[in-house]
Amino acid sequence: MSKVRNQIEYIVYGDSALFTNPTTKIGGEKMTYQIPTISALIGITESIYWKPSINWVIDEVKIVNKISMKMKAIRPIEYGGGNTLAQYTYLDDVCYAVRAHFEFNENRPDLKSDFNEHKHHQIALRCVKKGGRRDIFLGTRECQGYVEPCQFDEVTSYYEGIDLDFSTMLHSLSYPSQSGRHQLEALLWEPQMKNGVISCIPQSACTKRKHVADYALKEFIIGQNMESVEDTFTKLGGD
Repeated sequence: MSKVRNQIEYIVYGDSALFTNPTTKIGGEKMTYQIPTISALIGITESIYWKPSINWVIDEVKIVNKISMKMKAIRPIEYGGGNTLAQYTYLDDVCYAVRAHFEFNENRPDLKSDFNEHKHHQIALRCVKKGGRRDIFLGTRECQGYVEPCQFDEVTSYYEGIDLDFSTMLHSLSYPSQSGRHQLEALLWEPQMKNGVISCIPQSACTKRKHVADYALKEFIIGQNMESVEDTFTKLGGD
């Protein structure tokens, strides 16, 4: 895939990761997917930089390290109180190269004054160099991640020359700010890896959808509960 406007490229890595379907992981044993969900990658990218006026789109992800798993005995807190013993299956020693771009959130016309393409992009590039504005998690809070800038095409994958098909899995969760509908939806897809790279489809291309819950659009007001892109740009040393 060729580069597009507003794109950033970064490597994210960590000792372990747990990418699960959030609609089915309440309680009990937890088993990770073999690869990150698009929701997880969007969350990582939003931890690097995000504003309500933009939506991040994941273009490609490169599986850098070999896919391997490990099990841990965990004592999660039960909803009724107390603890129980469970086995969680994590991905071990993960590393991914990610290519993503942002689009203006057309479902938020009230934030149109924040639609400054150049400043959003420059802030995002600077935030990648800084390792993100917020803590990075690889699917779950106990899996700490770390971000560094990279040249996506120059990163070598363990799966160079290998093509793999993955079964149906969670693509992402679609929120009202992304879809314009007042509901939370789970989107599914069947990813394919070619030469270690998974070309991602946008949420609009997902044909398999599951309604999860009704969901209200959160209100954002510049100067009250969000900072304008101009103020953020200035704060981070823009000129």
